[in-house]
Amino acid sequence: MGVWDVITDLVEAATPWGTAEAEAPQQDKDNSDSKDDQSESKSDDAEDEEDDEEEDEDDEPQDPKEQLEEECKNSKQCAPAKHHFDECVERVTNASDDDGESEDCVEEFFHLAHCATQCAVPKLWSILK
Repeated sequence: MGVWDVITDLVEAATPWGTAEAEAPQQDKDNSDSKDDQSESKSDDAEDEEDDEEEDEDDEPQDPKEQLEEECKNSKQCAPAKHHFDECVERVTNASDDDGESEDCVEEFFHLAHCATQCAVPKLWSILK
């Protein structure tokens, strides 16, 4: 036995996929029964996951920041920023792509978000205290 044989034996022993052999496929009757069982168990698992998600949603407290910011976006204080954002969205949706230039409303969105945050902060602190 030479050095090369020793190295080859070590490599074959260390790699589990080197000598793996597949089993023969089962007959059609067994496959159809197992497929039905698998589909039933999958539907049961999906229902259990949905129930778990619903329970999790009910247990979590609501974040007042989101609600306050939404109210502030529609308030008189943020009306100019919302007006500019709405105009931009309308302009972008109605614009034709013939010019090759694409406009976005990122700047207007950030102005509106900043205004809503600045408006909501004092209200949020009063709730959290």
